[in-house]
Amino acid sequence: MKLQRYDHLVITTQDTEKCRHFYRDILCMEEDTRNDRLAFRFGNAKINIHRQKAEFLPAARNVTYGSQDVCLIAEGDIEEIKQEILDKGYPVELGPVKRTGALGEISSIYLRDPDGNLIEIAVYAEYNLLSTWLHGYVKGD
Repeated sequence: MKLQRYDHLVITTQDTEKCRHFYRDILCMEEDTRNDRLAFRFGNAKINIHRQKAEFLPAARNVTYGSQDVCLIAEGDIEEIKQEILDKGYPVELGPVKRTGALGEISSIYLRDPDGNLIEIAVYAEYNLLSTWLHGYVKGD
C-alpha cells in the first residue's frame, strides 16, 4: 500500500452558521451542500461538517468539539494572508512563525474556528522564493 494524500476530514460543529461564516467567508472555501450534507472544498480536498456528534456512521469514537488541529497550505505571502484575515475582522492567534511542514520549511499563522479547532495556515518557503524570483523576472529586474 502507498498512501498518496488525504481526501477529506470531518469537523463537528455546535453552530452551523458560525461555521459557515468561518470556512466560507473568512477562509474563502467553496460551500458544498450536495446530498443534504455540509462541506467546504479547497484545492483537491474538503472538510465535511457534521452538525451533531456521529451524524453519519461510522464516526470517530470520541467526537469532541474543538479537538482538531489542522494545517492548510496556501499560496501567497503569509503576511498578506494574515492581513486579509484581520481585515475581515477575524483574530489571528499567533504568527507568522517558522515551522516544519511535510515538505520542508513553512511560515504559519494560527487562528481558531468558532468551535475552537486550531487552524494553521501555512506557506512553504520555496513558494515565496520562487514567487519573488518570478515576479522580478516578469518585471524585467
